[in-house]
Amino acid sequence: MSEKHQHALYIVDFVTTGFNATFVKIKGYDAILEREFEGEVKFLDDRPFGDIVHPERSLLSPECRQYVQERLLNKYHAGEFN
Repeated sequence: MSEKHQHALYIVDFVTTGFNATFVKIKGYDAILEREFEGEVKFLDDRPFGDIVHPERSLLSPECRQYVQERLLNKYHAGEFN
């Protein structure tokens, strides 16, 4: 019986600057591409920016990119990066 992996996201570190920008270092696993990833996302005006979540520049599968973006937004709005 084969074991099916799921997407995973881990917060490595984060910092908020004096300019109301929050930088979040992440690691994770893309279950579609079956590989680990790492990167950084910048939150500015409550929106995530960075190649890892950009629809055209991300090296993640579309499903994993969406998963990462949604999880980060949920954590951000829950105040986990304060």
